[in-house]
Amino acid sequence: MHQVSLVRAQSYELPELRASIEYLLEPLGGMGAVVKKGDRVLLKPNLLTGSRPTKECITRKEIVYCVAQLVIEAGGQPFLGDSPAFGSAKGVAKVNGYLPLCEELDLPIIEFSGQRYDTDNENFNQLRLSKEAINADVVINLPKVKSHMQLTMTMGVKNLFGCVPGKMKAWWHMEAGKDADRFGEMLVETAKAIAPDLTIIDGIIGHEGNGPSGGEPRDLGILGASTNVFALDRAFIEILNVDPSLVPTLAAQARLGLSPDLQEITFPYCTPEELLVDDWKLPDALMPIDFGLPRVLRSTFKHFYIRFIQEPMKAYTSSTAR
Repeated sequence: MHQVSLVRAQSYELPELRASIEYLLEPLGGMGAVVKKGDRVLLKPNLLTGSRPTKECITRKEIVYCVAQLVIEAGGQPFLGDSPAFGSAKGVAKVNGYLPLCEELDLPIIEFSGQRYDTDNENFNQLRLSKEAINADVVINLPKVKSHMQLTMTMGVKNLFGCVPGKMKAWWHMEAGKDADRFGEMLVETAKAIAPDLTIIDGIIGHEGNGPSGGEPRDLGILGASTNVFALDRAFIEILNVDPSLVPTLAAQARLGLSPDLQEITFPYCTPEELLVDDWKLPDALMPIDFGLPRVLRSTFKHFYIRFIQEPMKAYTSSTAR
């Protein structure tokens, strides 16, 4: 059985939020069950953009602050990292008011760098991922609940796409073309490779409609947590009354045998039925995965891939074969 903790939470005020997160984690053994003394702990929020700081496009800084506090108290050494779609991690964090809280806790903000990693999926036998995420002792995934114009929804699994550094994210959009199923499978394989030790999802205020950034805030009053990111996403889709087959990451994790049935998930507090939202707004229309990139941009990313990814990969494969 997989355990998903779901609680009602209404406030980002630090004392109330801290109490809500501690209560949320109690059935999972608290932060001490995840973080041991001396562990280097990556906190991976959603730092999508700094362009709409009032529209709840990113994980709230208060969530990161409270989680970092708990990590420090458990003896861990937290650091914050992401590879935003627009700008740098530190730049997006600054615009969204993260820096005073990070400075108070001496919480470093890092930019991700890439390294190739093998997978057991024949469609993606290697992925280029953040070595900082792979090498961390503990990864705590801190997504935001949002609708998404390409993938219907973005939650825990999609948030880990931020562990794909820099231009590789654009490459994957181009490589998948208009094949949302292939893109969803790549995201699931990325989540498998990163293997977050804990996911805490920010659903106090979500972002609905034409997300991930073009929608509007939506009060939900929910926090969720699990050591199984796939189970947590499955539970939240149920809360929002969204058909899992419409969400490429959910469809892919089901195909790959990673999506537990609801009957295989235990809910120590609230159940999805008790938290049901029956009027969550999905995007007005779905966009192609490749954004309809102009030919010149597709050519540029193809050149980038051949020069910096494919050719080094061939050289690596050849050297290991010897």
